[in-house]
Amino acid sequence: MSVYNQPRKRVIQFIILGMVILIITRLFFLQVVEKKYSKLADANAVLRKVVYPSRGIIFDRKGRSILSNDAMYDLVVTPINVKNIDTAYMCEILQIDKEEFRRRITGAIIKNGSRRVSVFASLLPPEMFGRLQESMYMFQPGFELVQRQIRSYPFNAAANILGYIGEVSPQMLQKPAYSAYNQGDYLGMTGLERTYESVLMGQRGIQYLVKDNLNRPQGPYEKGEFDTAAIAGKNLRLALDVDLQVLGEHLMRNKIGSIVAIDPRTGGILTMVSAPTFDPNLLTGSYRARNFSRLFSDTTKPLFNRAIQAGYPPGSSMKPLTALIALDEGVITPSFGFPCFGAYTYCGRAIACTHHNAGHAANLRLAIANSCNAYFVHLYRMEVDAAKWGGVKKGHQKWHDYISSFGLGHRLGVDIPGESPGKAIDTAGMNKLYRGQWNSCSELYVGMGQGQVVATPMQMANAMCIIANKGYYYLPHFVDKIDNDDTELLTKFREKHTVAHVSDSSYMPVIYGMEDVVERGTGVSAKIEGEIVCGKTGTAENNAIVNGKLAKLKNHSVFVAFAPRDNPKIAIAVIVENAGFGSTYAAPIASLIMEKYLHDTISVKRKPQMKTLLEYNTLDPVVREKSKLDSLNGASAKMTSDEILKLYFRD
Repeated sequence: MSVYNQPRKRVIQFIILGMVILIITRLFFLQVVEKKYSKLADANAVLRKVVYPSRGIIFDRKGRSILSNDAMYDLVVTPINVKNIDTAYMCEILQIDKEEFRRRITGAIIKNGSRRVSVFASLLPPEMFGRLQESMYMFQPGFELVQRQIRSYPFNAAANILGYIGEVSPQMLQKPAYSAYNQGDYLGMTGLERTYESVLMGQRGIQYLVKDNLNRPQGPYEKGEFDTAAIAGKNLRLALDVDLQVLGEHLMRNKIGSIVAIDPRTGGILTMVSAPTFDPNLLTGSYRARNFSRLFSDTTKPLFNRAIQAGYPPGSSMKPLTALIALDEGVITPSFGFPCFGAYTYCGRAIACTHHNAGHAANLRLAIANSCNAYFVHLYRMEVDAAKWGGVKKGHQKWHDYISSFGLGHRLGVDIPGESPGKAIDTAGMNKLYRGQWNSCSELYVGMGQGQVVATPMQMANAMCIIANKGYYYLPHFVDKIDNDDTELLTKFREKHTVAHVSDSSYMPVIYGMEDVVERGTGVSAKIEGEIVCGKTGTAENNAIVNGKLAKLKNHSVFVAFAPRDNPKIAIAVIVENAGFGSTYAAPIASLIMEKYLHDTISVKRKPQMKTLLEYNTLDPVVREKSKLDSLNGASAKMTSDEILKLYFRD
């Protein structure tokens, strides 16, 4: 053998020797030094128990718990381990018959297999749990009691915001996104529970217990040496004010619609009401599945979050945005007037106004205060026909760009799922709708908030934040802080979004016009003593297909606002479906919400107005008769208006 091959041979020998030594050392450590694995392998009398962590709590802006945890127990089964148990006694405790017992065992095998744990009886009532606990040794090792955290809602409010938790399904477990879960785990299904599942869920622990010859737990194995502690979920701190939420839900009872209020300084959502709503306690505990089915099929659609999922023509609440576009494009000045005498007739059809007197649209401020339709449809035409755009198609696309920057026609990115994008038609949409043959008269209705423009209540409230801030907004969100968390989940809500390049000088005429709406115009019912409120009423057309034909139904009542005028602290949008003029119902509802937030109380002078609002019912009689929502909601739905008023006014 060549001398040159000797070093290579030695190297290979050393490598093999090193590997042998490493393996022997590891085996020695596992079998002689480390006792954990041998003990667990030899200890047939050891029970491995999963310890579920406490789920994170959710607090409102004042530190009040609006969602907390209660402990209940599931009875779980591993079918292959069910042998020689007293079936009759278990059936007696669970109040089922033997046929139901066999059906559940078979169902568990079909669903998860015979070797996997399945829920046999979920969220046991206290008396049932007590009897099972004292007799559990008779049913082991096939059956075990597992503690569960269920949610409780002390304010009975904010159901569509908070969401609910449910058991992970076998279909979910097959997806990579749910690899951290096991059969029988619970997770957030909707609302904040779903969006912030990763921080609310916590981390499971494991506990090893010694069993006696009757399978009864006797205490920790090896003094808990091998246990791993459960880590509680992190708490959420919201911008939401639960007092406003409860007030809003009271004001919207027996109505269909929504309230959204936002702090324009931060984008934090102060309240979000979708009506009709439901008691969130209905979707917790042992009756969750049954109640969900009833809510899902109810004629009032309480599970549908109208605040972010329903789209409405913004109506006259759109007019301030139309004005801002015209001012920024330079097609008008604040002094621009239009000779309206009750209708706009420039496009071959009359678009009626509510005012006929000369001079009600003599300038921008007056036109906003008097909500002149003719003025604002004409502004839209001036915007898209402006010579600098080189044609209406480019001009309309520029209009769409402005509307998009105001947060309409796309999802804003709120931190609960299900948000709708709304609609704002662009040039491609116009070409498709009119087959390329159109002009500024084709969709002039968008200038006054009708036609091919649809917005969610949250988008309308966010648009008010933009005007209040004179050109910027933060993405609307609920969660202000996550305890002991430095993740980037909230980063996007800290970023300021600047709108186009509209100057302060363009915003001020619009703001003053909105002030006039409340001081002496169509929104006087929104006045708040000691505050300057800037608002805009709206009456959104409500058309629907009835018996195969387009029918005009009663209009929706719309009001948008912010207050106070200087250094605004709250921006709001209110929609009451089928309620007529915005000044009648939406405006006073918004005013009460703003007054409660700004003053932390409501003036006793407004008690009669609030009583009227509480008693007003806009539900269709047929829908109301078929609905079971009041019976599900229980005592809270049966409160009289006088009982509710006592919560806000002293005698």
